[in-house]
Amino acid sequence: MTKRFPCAAVAVLTLLAACRTSDEVSTAVGTLEMVEVDVGPLQAARAVRVLVQEGDAVRVGDTLAIFGTPTLTASMAQAEARAAAAAEAARELSRGSRPAEIARAEAELSAATADAERAAADLARFEPLAARGDVSRATLDAARSAARAAAGRRAGAAEALRLVRDGARSERRAAAQAEARGAEAAAEGWRATANDLVLVSPVNGVVSSRNVEPGEVLAAGQSAITVGQPSRPWARIYLSHHLLPRIRPGDTLVAHLDGDTTTFRGRVTAIASKAEFTPRVALTEQEREDLLFGVRVEFADDRGRLRAGVPITVTLPAAPSPPLATAR
Repeated sequence: MTKRFPCAAVAVLTLLAACRTSDEVSTAVGTLEMVEVDVGPLQAARAVRVLVQEGDAVRVGDTLAIFGTPTLTASMAQAEARAAAAAEAARELSRGSRPAEIARAEAELSAATADAERAAADLARFEPLAARGDVSRATLDAARSAARAAAGRRAGAAEALRLVRDGARSERRAAAQAEARGAEAAAEGWRATANDLVLVSPVNGVVSSRNVEPGEVLAAGQSAITVGQPSRPWARIYLSHHLLPRIRPGDTLVAHLDGDTTTFRGRVTAIASKAEFTPRVALTEQEREDLLFGVRVEFADDRGRLRAGVPITVTLPAAPSPPLATAR
């Protein structure tokens, strides 16, 4: 005889099964790594001094290595000399004429004025004499020419004095200032190049790799020193598409090391948008299970307990519980 269960009992059994499924704890194992920064020259250069060894602790701004080029010192000195000359020329134009230059122009104007007045007086004396025939026509013409020439010299001296008092034109001053700025920018570029050849640590961390020795030449951008940040370990775990909906970027996950009960908190910083280990044609259920997505989890470890290369187990949050079944 077949036994029949009440509807309420069936609902309870279904709910318990659902609870067991939703509360099931899932874990994923990843390998710890740490953020590393490669430091190298921005142009081809020769290593002059290397000041750190592997394992040395460094802080932001600490000098790691010093590089140099054969023409750097001479080129920088030449650029700085040009910048100084251009700046001095611009300052000279902006200050205007010196008092001595103005005094000389005034003296020249005074002399030209005296000559013009004397020539004008001579012409005024010769004109009535020429009218009476006491002087020749040629003498009168010479006096007139001398008076015109003296007047022209006086006008030229007056204009020269005005220009000396006004100083350089605004366009010329602006051009000199622009040239000075360009020369200073060129010198600053060479100084920046010299500073770039002094490699300093951009982060607090530990020297994980010394990639150059004194005398070696590195290409632009080639790593000379690698600085790791043990305080910023991270691990990449792989989840199937069934587990992926449980987490989102920014979520906090709990993790632990093998044989250690200490828990570490990590933050999900990135979830791959494309599956890895994907078969060419995913048709069977087993092949669909092979679809894995990489998830990056970053930790904060000020005590240095999380070391690169050590496996870490990350616990995923439980799946959301299904809605309660209604007994009929």
